Amino acid sequence: YHLQHRVLNRIPLFTMIATTFFLLVLLTATTAFAPVSTRKRTTPPFVRLQVTTTGSATTSIDTLVKINKAKMDELARIAPDSSEMTRLRFALGFGDMSEAKDALRESVAWRAGPGKDIVTSAKQAVEEATAEGKWNNDVVRDAAPHAYAINQFIKPKNILTVPTESGDLLYVIRASQIDDKGLMGAVSVQQMVDFFAYVKEIHSIVADERSLATGRLCNVALVNDIKGTRQAPDAQFSKALTSSSKQYEKLYPTLAGPTLITNLPLILQAFASLLKPFFPKTVQERLKFIGAPELANLNDLTPLSMNPKIRKAFVNEIRELTNEK
Repeated sequence: YHLQHRVLNRIPLFTMIATTFFLLVLLTATTAFAPVSTRKRTTPPFVRLQVTTTGSATTSIDTLVKINKAKMDELARIAPDSSEMTRLRFALGFGDMSEAKDALRESVAWRAGPGKDIVTSAKQAVEEATAEGKWNNDVVRDAAPHAYAINQFIKPKNILTVPTESGDLLYVIRASQIDDKGLMGAVSVQQMVDFFAYVKEIHSIVADERSLATGRLCNVALVNDIKGTRQAPDAQFSKALTSSSKQYEKLYPTLAGPTLITNLPLILQAFASLLKPFFPKTVQERLKFIGAPELANLNDLTPLSMNPKIRKAFVNEIRELTNEK
């Protein structure tokens, strides 16, 4: 705590504001890569983490389908080949049906056009990754767009997704350990946008599969830990994140769960609160600022994938801090 404030005193005011803005943008763009822990196992030793994002009193798939059947039937006329989970998410994700229909049309067009190769690669990667009954994360990493360059910078030590027993995914980011300047020296903004789209698609596939397996609507809770953040982000990296975030709400409705910024100094929380109104209402409703000592104690995120005891303590901590029972 004291070290954090000594470092903070050396950071110019503009840098603090820019960094806070970057962290909030990062939360709106699903930029994590590993869709599950890289450690192979047959039964996940995770505690239950309940997350509700639909505005409904239930996350039961059967109940939600019954309640929204009429809406889903309307959406089926627009995208007859879409899955039941897709139609349910679009029915739940928008305030009125005209919005939902427009968003679904946009999704169908993107999947058949600019996003076709990304969607195809993600689907094949998940199939191959689970072919032997265990998750093979290397397959998914290697199949990502521009993986040859990006995988040198995006690794489990700075971005990692942890599955929970309830089916939800905890998407953990340690922004300070991403060499964004080096990354953007190796790829273009559009290449990063393609990469982020692939990540979203992987998360969507996994979350839908876990929803069907558990019988409850699963999502991705974003955990952005700012430990060690000391400078403003690379401008090109921020541009890629912003471009990516614009797609998220329309292409992947109800996929995002709570958005958590952890271990943020109080002075930065004030700046974050000022910037919060500029983000989509759905993000504002999910956004929380919390301290997470278990996470702060880690030099990098690698132990979350390798040490079951540390992983369980972390998931327990998040559950308790978000008042999830």
